[in-house]
Order: sequence, then structure tokens, then C-alpha cells
Amino acid sequence: MRGNVMDLAVGVIIGAAFGKIVSSLVDNILMPLIGVITGGVDFSGLTAQVGDAKINYGLFIQNTIDFIIIAFCVFLLVKAIAKMSKKKEEEPAAAPEPSNEEKLLGEIRDLLRNK
Repeated sequence: MRGNVMDLAVGVIIGAAFGKIVSSLVDNILMPLIGVITGGVDFSGLTAQVGDAKINYGLFIQNTIDFIIIAFCVFLLVKAIAKMSKKKEEEPAAAPEPSNEEKLLGEIRDLLRNK
């Protein structure tokens, strides 16, 4: 049980750090490139005013892109781990040695087949 708890704790810590890296990638590299492609639009500044409420839908778009990138990376990681564990399972198990009774029955079968 302790091993599983430690694995989970390490996964949460690494996941949080990974999330920060991906957020930085999206904020500092991808979103400016997307802004250039779309004609200089800064997604983080996109807002809409509804009455007295200010809706920051640009931040929502940016967070959605963050999520898609993180989900894709986790998908690739899980797929790679599954592929590695599958290779370990595919190793063929050695056939068990037949018992004396099975050997004797095999000899009887062979003798009857030859007659």
C-alpha cells in the first residue's frame, strides 16, 4: 500500500510541475504564434461585456489549449507505458514438464496409432 501512495504522490508533484511547463509553453510560445497567424489577436485580452459582468473568454480559449496539450502528452505517456508493459507480458512461459502418467498415456496413444 505504501508503494502505491508514494507513486501517487510523485505523480501529483510531477503532474503539477508538468502543468506549469505546458502553461509556459502555451503562454509564451504557442499563443503568440497563433496570434501572429490570426492577425495579431492576443487571446488573453479577449473579453466581452454583458451588463456589469466582464467575460474573459480569451483566457478560457487559452486554458482550453493548455488542457488539450496536457491531455495529449498524458495520452502519449500512458500509451508508451502500456506498450512497454505489453512487451514484458508477451515473454512466453516455459511449458511444464509432463508428468509420468502423461508420458505413459502418450506412449500408449503412439502405440495404438501405429497398429
